[in-house]
Amino acid sequence: MPSQWGRWLVVGLTRIWCWWLAVGVLATTGYFLLPASSLAARVCYNVIGLAAVVAILVGVRLYRPQRPGVWYWVAAGQLLAVLGDITYDYYLYELGRVPYPSIADAFYLASYPLRIMGLLLLSRRRQPGGQTGRLIDAAIAAIGLGLVLWTFILHPTVADRSAPALARVVSTVYPLADLLLLVMLAWLFTDPRNRTPSSRLLNAAAATLLAADTSYSVMIIYFNADPFAVDAVFVASTLLWAAAALHPSMAADPAVVRLPRSTEQSVARLCAPAACSLLGPALLLSPYAGENTIDGTVVACTTIVLILLTIARMALILTQLKWRSRDLERLAMQDEMTGLANRRRFENALREAMAVGSAQVALLGLNGFKNVNDELGRAVGDRALASLAQRLARTVPDDALLARMGGDEFAVLLPGGSASESGALVTQLAAQLREPVHAGGHDLLVGVGIGLADGERDDPMEVLRRAETAMYAAKRAGQAYRRWEPALDEQSTGHAKLGAEMRIGLDAGQFRVVYQPIVAFPEGRIAAVEALVRWEHPHRGTVSPAHFVPVAEQNGLIVELGAWILRTACRQMARWRAELGVSAPDKVSVNVSARQLARPGFATSVADILAETGLAPNHLAVEVTETAVFEGGQAVTTLHELRKLGVQIALDDFGTGHSALGLLQTVPVDILKVDKSFVDNVTEAGRHSAIAEALIQISTELGMTAVAEGVETAEQADALSRLGYTLLQGYYFSRPVAEPDFGRSRTAIAA
Repeated sequence: MPSQWGRWLVVGLTRIWCWWLAVGVLATTGYFLLPASSLAARVCYNVIGLAAVVAILVGVRLYRPQRPGVWYWVAAGQLLAVLGDITYDYYLYELGRVPYPSIADAFYLASYPLRIMGLLLLSRRRQPGGQTGRLIDAAIAAIGLGLVLWTFILHPTVADRSAPALARVVSTVYPLADLLLLVMLAWLFTDPRNRTPSSRLLNAAAATLLAADTSYSVMIIYFNADPFAVDAVFVASTLLWAAAALHPSMAADPAVVRLPRSTEQSVARLCAPAACSLLGPALLLSPYAGENTIDGTVVACTTIVLILLTIARMALILTQLKWRSRDLERLAMQDEMTGLANRRRFENALREAMAVGSAQVALLGLNGFKNVNDELGRAVGDRALASLAQRLARTVPDDALLARMGGDEFAVLLPGGSASESGALVTQLAAQLREPVHAGGHDLLVGVGIGLADGERDDPMEVLRRAETAMYAAKRAGQAYRRWEPALDEQSTGHAKLGAEMRIGLDAGQFRVVYQPIVAFPEGRIAAVEALVRWEHPHRGTVSPAHFVPVAEQNGLIVELGAWILRTACRQMARWRAELGVSAPDKVSVNVSARQLARPGFATSVADILAETGLAPNHLAVEVTETAVFEGGQAVTTLHELRKLGVQIALDDFGTGHSALGLLQTVPVDILKVDKSFVDNVTEAGRHSAIAEALIQISTELGMTAVAEGVETAEQADALSRLGYTLLQGYYFSRPVAEPDFGRSRTAIAA
């Protein structure tokens, strides 16, 4: 029973701010039910103000924040405002008149600096980076709104020469205090870490006070009306100041609140300053500003300042995007463990070298290195690889590119090199690797097999394949290195035979299409599916696409196979849409090869298939790789034609090199599919999580949809969700199947 009372007490303390607001609303209702300006009404009004002071102090006592000074300043400001109300009532009921200005105005005006000081202490947090953008946003908001305050309230007050000088000064100070409060609000609003409920209540309290003061001034200046109704806004501000102190989050330190970097360029933070920057031109065109030369001059000058600040903000956003793109390129093109170039950078460099001339490629594969990881641990293996990488880097010439291709494989690119130069280099590399390497207290001796291949304006991937073939031949023969020659390429005959069997299999219906779900996370709904092809060979069994797709690409059969896959997937999708209704996936994505895109009539074929199957174009997405569209030309033209049809374009394996970033400028892309290599280690701090975070930010800023591929664990899914990914795909949710169960939840799918 005592524990039950304790739980009730804890719940009551967390909800005390709600009870405060509820009681405050009832008290405010009672205030307005009393006769206006009666003594009972004024007493009720002042009791609400004093209760707010007590509530703020109670909140400090209950939650004991690390920075109580914020709340003491706010409480002191509220107390001075109440003293001002009491003094005003004394003049009204004891003296029968209220002089202006009076001691009450002194209390009122003194309350502003105290509240502003509290808000200033709230915003004094060290935040790495982003301050320049915040400062510009705050300046735009403060100047734009301050211009409105000057035009409609401050300037009419100053220009009124009929009032005494002291009265005009005091009347001017009130709007100036509001202007300072406005600047503080703009600064707090642009703070991306100012997201606790207590901070938001403080912002609301300050904004409500500003609205109350502005409404009061407008009613007096323009309507000469009784501002009694504005008391409701003043009371709302009073209640919100105290509610912020009574909320449990007031004890949280906003300095340690970590938000995704994508919030830095949120819609609200960009739209609000943009709207404020338009206030100057709007006032400049208004009849009110045109009737007054002084106001017109002020508005014109302020408009110029707002335009310059807006230009500076846009320039800053573009600069930040450029920096992030460069960081992404650097991260994506470098091997994290060794500091060498990675496979993506090597392939790009090889492609560039092949485009302009010849190149020599050496592929190095360590022998038995898996045993080092198995027997001594991966940490020792990683240190050994890093040490070997340093040796190799000291050996290769300056004009060569050394890369770690993954695992225990390295590659060297010699652009324009000769066969003799590459032979001499691999001899030196093999000699370097003959010496034992010291790692983790162990002296390790690893062997190496090196494959050499060259090419002149050849297919870069073919040159790399030849080097790999030669490397495995060198390992099998126990040689230090081997140069590729046609006799080594035993796969030629095998490819021809496999191609013939594919022709028979396609006519005999041996191929089938399976679908892997793309899940909307965390709700678990299957938002889309990716169509994948499988070959059930009567003798070979299930043949992996990794084996037969390259053969189909080489012999051209991929065009017919791709058309069959597309037609089958569209027909299936149309059936799901008709039978399942809202439970059906929104889209089916189909992989399209470079050969298909290179055909001028491909877009027309897609349109015919859509018409034949009855599938709407917006339910189809075609997936392309960067290599398929890298050269531009007809492939990019085809993508534009598909986009005109209403078909979406997905860039597969995105993030695999600087070319992917460049493609975003020329290729119409709607969906970015983040490569599995960046998902594998997303749960660990480091390069992969940083790249994944940068990719979702770039896709968001460019208005594209991001899909994370290769999700295999719940931890990866949760980490990606925290980074902002909402569409995930991988074995954690489902393997490719012929008929996904669209009614199952994420948990069921994963099981």
